[in-house]
Amino acid sequence: MANVTDLQTKYSKLAQEYSKLRAQNQVLKKGVVDEQANSASFKEQLKQRDQSLRKQEQEMDSLSFRNQQLAKRVELLQEELAVSEAKGKKGKSKADSPSQHGLETQCVFDEDLQKKIEENERLHIQFYEAGEQHSRQESELKTRLQELEKDSEQHQAVVGGLTTKYMETIERLQSDKARLEIKSQTLEREAKECRMRTEECQQQLRLSQSELNRQVKQSSSVIQEKVPFNDTKLIGYNSLNVPPHNRRHQLKARDVAGQALSFIQDLVAALLNFHSYTEQRVHIYPLDSSIEPISPLNQKFSQYLHENAAYVRPLEDSFLHLHQSITEDTVTVLETVVKLKSFADHFSSYTHFLQKILPYQLKSLEEECDTPLCTAALTAKNQELQSDMKRLTSVFEKMQSYINLLALPSVRQDAMPQSSTSAVFTQLAACLHSLHDAIKEMSKHYNQKASLEQELPTITQKLCTTTECLLGSLGSLTSSTGKIATFFSNNLDFFTSSGYSPRGSTLALNPLQAESMLANKKKAAAYISALKKARPQSVPYSDALSNRRVLTSSTESREGLSQQVQQSQDKIARLEQEKEHWLLEAQLGKVRLEKENQRIADLEAQLAAAQGGSLNSPPAAASTPVQSQEEAEMEPSSGEREATLCTSLVGMLCTTPSVEHVGDEESRETLIKTHYMARVGELTTQLQISDSKAVHFHSECRALAKRLAIAEKSRETLTEEIKLATQKITRLQDELATTKRSYEDQLSMMSDHLCSMNETLSKQREEIDTLKLGSKGNAKKNKGR
Repeated sequence: MANVTDLQTKYSKLAQEYSKLRAQNQVLKKGVVDEQANSASFKEQLKQRDQSLRKQEQEMDSLSFRNQQLAKRVELLQEELAVSEAKGKKGKSKADSPSQHGLETQCVFDEDLQKKIEENERLHIQFYEAGEQHSRQESELKTRLQELEKDSEQHQAVVGGLTTKYMETIERLQSDKARLEIKSQTLEREAKECRMRTEECQQQLRLSQSELNRQVKQSSSVIQEKVPFNDTKLIGYNSLNVPPHNRRHQLKARDVAGQALSFIQDLVAALLNFHSYTEQRVHIYPLDSSIEPISPLNQKFSQYLHENAAYVRPLEDSFLHLHQSITEDTVTVLETVVKLKSFADHFSSYTHFLQKILPYQLKSLEEECDTPLCTAALTAKNQELQSDMKRLTSVFEKMQSYINLLALPSVRQDAMPQSSTSAVFTQLAACLHSLHDAIKEMSKHYNQKASLEQELPTITQKLCTTTECLLGSLGSLTSSTGKIATFFSNNLDFFTSSGYSPRGSTLALNPLQAESMLANKKKAAAYISALKKARPQSVPYSDALSNRRVLTSSTESREGLSQQVQQSQDKIARLEQEKEHWLLEAQLGKVRLEKENQRIADLEAQLAAAQGGSLNSPPAAASTPVQSQEEAEMEPSSGEREATLCTSLVGMLCTTPSVEHVGDEESRETLIKTHYMARVGELTTQLQISDSKAVHFHSECRALAKRLAIAEKSRETLTEEIKLATQKITRLQDELATTKRSYEDQLSMMSDHLCSMNETLSKQREEIDTLKLGSKGNAKKNKGR
């Protein structure tokens, strides 16, 4: 009983941990979705910045091309001006007065030159502003890249710490395994010693049985000759026609109900996941509800699926009440298990729910077949799934009818004989196996359908994840139904056997007999307690000595065995605590590792995106520093000359103090020509410097790409090592579970054997006492004669 309560507490703890992990999983899923949305927004921002950079580069190219055209135009105008001035000088030598025509052409050229100068100045201003903006963006991206590199280094350090920690845990687990193997060897030696003792006890038991059989034959012959009364002759009028209370049957029923409750809980969790993920798939495929509204039929189907918990949860709750109603002090037969009726009612409501959603499931699959991208293979798989769903609903209907039949004796008396009950249990076991086969076929067809959907061009990541979750729920549903079918088949003999029946009768036990049985049990317990408190009768000295020897030998053996059982139970409890501790540690490590892997993946994606954006920016980023360098070179040169500076739209015009005539046209022409030539030379040097910087940045980007590839390879090796470590941990946990299970089985067998031996010994002592009393009475009668 203590083992059963311990197992129940452990199962409840595991269920609580499972619910906590499930809630944490939901929170993690939400966090992953948020991080994906943030990464998408960052990608959009990077795309927009790349587009703006490309536009600015195009504008810069167009401005440089326009500047070259204007420079060529200025050169042509200067050449025409030189030609016109030469002609004017020739005309001056021939005539004293200047030509009016020459002056007019000069004015036209001056106006055209002034316009070109203004346009060139405006283009220079735009070019400078674009360069400044580009430099700011480049500095922001560089800082962002440095931050991401720091984050990646920190995460690499965290991953390294985790790997070292997991290696330490693996070594510790290996040492624990070696210690457990030593303990298992010692327990095996103790088990061998117990086997030897049990063999000796069995030999003594055989001898005592043979002696008891001889005495029973002798006493039965005496009873037949001298005691003609038989209290089982008239069954209907016999006051002693009450079956004895079967404690072993009650313990077995409680154990079976506890195992069935765990399987029902797994089945309920799998059904909830299956209906929830089916609802998510309806919202995603064939139409995504976030983009366009789905069909009214799928809306109704989704509404029904959203109500699945109201039909599935009561199955677990009603079976939990049924399990709680089965105790050691009750009588567990179909006629007295009243809570089975509520479970049958809730199962019927869930079957009606499946019948209600079946046409919507079929119509939803038909809509998927009507989509233009649905292939012939997908249509065939959808048709197979339709037949699987029909088969699944029919199997649930059969199970509903059989469960209602089993719940009927608790409501109405004489509803079903014992032979019909065994037939119903047999048919229910067959229905459970057919349910497992139907869900297995449906899971296989869903897997094939998912593989075909992966080949479609319009498949989305959301649909892929939902389909994977749906396949996982189908896998858990398949395993839980298979466990239930196997469990029911293994315990079919217990279900069909009659644990309680009146003596000399084949009829079933009714509730009145069960009440009288429990009342008799209470009376017997009270009588025995009263006998213990009362003063014992006197016993002959020889009988007391023999009884004392038997009692001391039996108590010593029993105390030794009880001490061994207690020690083994303590060892098992300690091992189970250690196992739970390491399971929790492994789960926490897995959660932390998944979080770190997710963060590393996000940072690597951001780093790759930032590096992809910086690859386009370096060629255009070289002009601004060059321009600032050019201005810095221009300033000292202008300071060295100490000349008169004339600023205009074209640039700076430098006139030395030696020039006496400011308005001289020849000096102005030479100054303009030298200024533009110097400007062209500076632009060529800037272009060369920008080309060299672009080559430098390209080489740096290639080096960064190589470093990133090396980092990815190291990350892959680390993930493989972590996978191997987790596999080792799971293997060690499986070995620990197998050893624990074997020890529990051995202890249960030993406890059952001890109980049976104690019962047989008590029966033998009672029979010996009765025979001794009978022999003493016969001896007194013979003496009286």
